Amino acid sequence: MNSPAAAPGADLVQARWRAREAPYGDFVLFSDGSLSVMKLIRFSPADRLHDPRAEHWQWWEVLRATAWTPTDWMDVDTTFASSTCAGSRALAGESSDHGSIGWVALTRDDDQQTLEWLAVSCSSNPFAEVALDGATVTATSTSGRVWTFPRSAPQQVRIDAQDSAPS
Repeated sequence: MNSPAAAPGADLVQARWRAREAPYGDFVLFSDGSLSVMKLIRFSPADRLHDPRAEHWQWWEVLRATAWTPTDWMDVDTTFASSTCAGSRALAGESSDHGSIGWVALTRDDDQQTLEWLAVSCSSNPFAEVALDGATVTATSTSGRVWTFPRSAPQQVRIDAQDSAPS
């Protein structure tokens, strides 16, 4: 990911967002063109390996890139949910042409829906619900996982089962 090439600047990020395109992978793409590459890790107690209620998920940042070249772009074309709060909009959906990949975005609530950040997880089911408040974007996947993204640090997402999500 890190290369001598310049990061796709904010203009290219916004143009790709307007075309509903994003780099392929597990990442958070920020409006300035920087990229946080993530890895989804599942933890289960040894005595409950096949019990989804005992699972704990964590999305770990493995690389922060300010200079990178995308090798493949994918569509983030299907929006299932939207929520607004105080001049911002959260959107959530899937990339149906790429195997039902889930995505969540925070934008300004303006005519262009100017992108603040976009999180894509090839390891997640599509996101069917989204809620926005002053501190967090909360998205629920079709598999019942609740992803709580801090608005100012989405790479520090918390992932819970729907029945154990914070209220």
